[in-house]
Amino acid sequence: MAGRNDPSGTNRDFRDDFRAEIREFLGTRRAKVTPEQAGLPLYGEERRRVTGLRREEVALLAGISSEYYTRLERGNATGVSESVIEGIAQALQLDEAERIHLLDLLRGAGTTRPPRRRPAQQRVRPAVQRVLDSMAGTPAFILSGRGDILAANHLGRALFSPVYADPVRPPNNARFVFLSSHATEFFRHWDEVASDTVAMLRAEAGRDLYDRRLTDLIGELSTRSGEFRRRWAAHNVRMHTTGVKLPHHPVVGDLDLPFETFPLPDGPSQFLLTYTAEPDSPSQDALNLLASWAAANDDIQRSAPADDSQPADSGETPG
Repeated sequence: MAGRNDPSGTNRDFRDDFRAEIREFLGTRRAKVTPEQAGLPLYGEERRRVTGLRREEVALLAGISSEYYTRLERGNATGVSESVIEGIAQALQLDEAERIHLLDLLRGAGTTRPPRRRPAQQRVRPAVQRVLDSMAGTPAFILSGRGDILAANHLGRALFSPVYADPVRPPNNARFVFLSSHATEFFRHWDEVASDTVAMLRAEAGRDLYDRRLTDLIGELSTRSGEFRRRWAAHNVRMHTTGVKLPHHPVVGDLDLPFETFPLPDGPSQFLLTYTAEPDSPSQDALNLLASWAAANDDIQRSAPADDSQPADSGETPG
């Protein structure tokens, strides 16, 4: 992450952070593709020191010289053409999220201007909050790319009441997943949720290694959670825009809730997240019950602006 080799930021080329990310990302992608998967022949009892592809094999598949690929994997991103990137993406069998992540890293390593720091806080316009509040039967949230819950409607706060129990503001999904002792009970498929959470944070970091709030969060999670460290080291990235979440709510029990996300133009990496239930399903009954419970509990904690002075959660790492 940013400043990994020089925390003071003095006498350091800011592009070194992107170069290190490129090296580690491409190295982990090579390790995941076997010669057989790539359609490369193996001769006799050929002994290999690596289970994945060698650099020269990636270069062969991408149609470039091994020297050029080696320089690129070391972070030399100057003048990389789209055809070269596409060739590497095909050779390493990158999916769309991985390809976008590589482009983000190459863009950062190839720039000549120091990055601008993001504002400390992201705000949600009052009109957007009114839209959330109008969705009375649907849990709805505005999230940042780092997993902050920037705003929610009343049913959304009721659904995520265990997340809101953390006194740190704004509530953060990643912090809850890895630092709260209640996370493994709330998420019935915690392991999948944990991996998806890290993959989304990794993609967000590729877009902006210099988001101070993001780097602080990753530093906190890396220090306090071995489960997070293990997943972060894998360099997996993912776009998670639709699917089904399987929470176990402490009041209404199990829910199977399809979700959709919609990007917003109101700032960097803000999006609307909505949960629904299949009509006439047990989950819809549970959601209706949750709505009744929420209506009778007006003290459900509302979202609030970020307060960097508040202490971090002291919960144990799950798993």
